[in-house]
Amino acid sequence: MNTPATLAFALPALLLAGAGAGFAGGLFGIGGGFVVVPALMLLLPLLGVAPDQTAHVAVGTSLASIIFTSIRSTVSHAQRGAVDFDLLRGWAVWVVLGTGVGTLFADMVSGALLALIFGVGVLSFAVYFLLPARQGEPLFAALPSGLPRAGIASALGAFSTLLGIGGGTLTTLTMTVCGTPIHRAIGTAAGMGAVIAIPATLGFIAIGLGESGLGWGALGYVHLPAAIALIATSVLCAPFGVAAAHTLSPAILRRVFGLYLTVIGVLMIAKF
Repeated sequence: MNTPATLAFALPALLLAGAGAGFAGGLFGIGGGFVVVPALMLLLPLLGVAPDQTAHVAVGTSLASIIFTSIRSTVSHAQRGAVDFDLLRGWAVWVVLGTGVGTLFADMVSGALLALIFGVGVLSFAVYFLLPARQGEPLFAALPSGLPRAGIASALGAFSTLLGIGGGTLTTLTMTVCGTPIHRAIGTAAGMGAVIAIPATLGFIAIGLGESGLGWGALGYVHLPAAIALIATSVLCAPFGVAAAHTLSPAILRRVFGLYLTVIGVLMIAKF
């Protein structure tokens, strides 16, 4: 329900969530969906979104904010030479294809089961980043080529869309275990966020058109006022996260990323 009291609470909370998403996006190359979606699940009912619509609006709004967070992070990483634009161009078509598939299945897939699978997988890779014996040792010599690479890109798009994230976590994981230096993996992952989030946002707008209970200012499953508040602070804070990432050595950044994966994995499993 939109009252002065609820709005007075919701707006600062959205601005704070946006700031956290921006900093995390710059530091880890993520879009910030892991920060934004839980915040939106709490705050959207205060903005008039019906309980049965909250999950879809949270995902759609998160994806809309990720577009701008990712672009800002990518620009900052590119200024430090840490973005593989050739890889982004090669993956773009397949990622967009996977995003379309993810959008079509958004109404059919159990979010809880998806979160459990994702959480277990993320915790497994957290061990890879945290164990001293694995530091600096990739699992594969390089990223695959041909159809396997296309399949990976499509899976990144589909899975990220279903979770309402920009795909940075999965992209960084994929590139790092295939031998890419972690700073370059994070910088490239930031760009992947926009590649995934743009078509996914359009998809969530389309499938939400005509739905009721979305709250004032919603365009499909994207709550525009909430998205604007998130974007306002995320684009300001993303460069600070990028600067923090590039002050850390690769070994320390890998451990920090491992701790991040541990937290995310536990939180995702807790949703099940």
